[in-house]
Amino acid sequence: MNTKEIVNKFEDVTNHYLHELEGFTMEQLLQKPSEEEWSIGQMYLHLIQSARYFQLGSIEKCRQGGPAVTEAGTEKSEIGQAIFAQGSLPPVRVKVPASPEYTPAQPESKEQLRDGLISVLAQMKELEPTLDEIPAHHTVAHPAFGPMTAKEWFAVVEMHYRHHLLQLNRLKG
Repeated sequence: MNTKEIVNKFEDVTNHYLHELEGFTMEQLLQKPSEEEWSIGQMYLHLIQSARYFQLGSIEKCRQGGPAVTEAGTEKSEIGQAIFAQGSLPPVRVKVPASPEYTPAQPESKEQLRDGLISVLAQMKELEPTLDEIPAHHTVAHPAFGPMTAKEWFAVVEMHYRHHLLQLNRLKG
């Protein structure tokens, strides 16, 4: 899939999240099914924050080169190879132990979530035409997938949003 197609698909999935958001009350956004699970609002913040700080941040590291860039010749993991071959993350629940670094806070408002989704979409649209300028040998390692190029990190943003649609549907009950 080329980067223009990724932006179009990302815009579609973002619009889906925005449409869903309008139907939730603040109470519904904050409700957690259990102490170990996230609320819908926390899931939205996870998408926004992981895109902004992890995925798009990794694209910027690829652009700059430097110490974060992976050694040449390092290979993607099996799961990394599989997600790019399939064009999606596997439809499995990923459980990470709760931690201040990883567990998102509860959202403050629907506007915070709406603005965050719109902001990430704007960043993706702004970034897309610049991706060809980033050398493909500049990769940044993902903890599970291995070294990825800027274009692969870009694709993962859309895959990650799509992956969490399963969680959204489960949390909606």
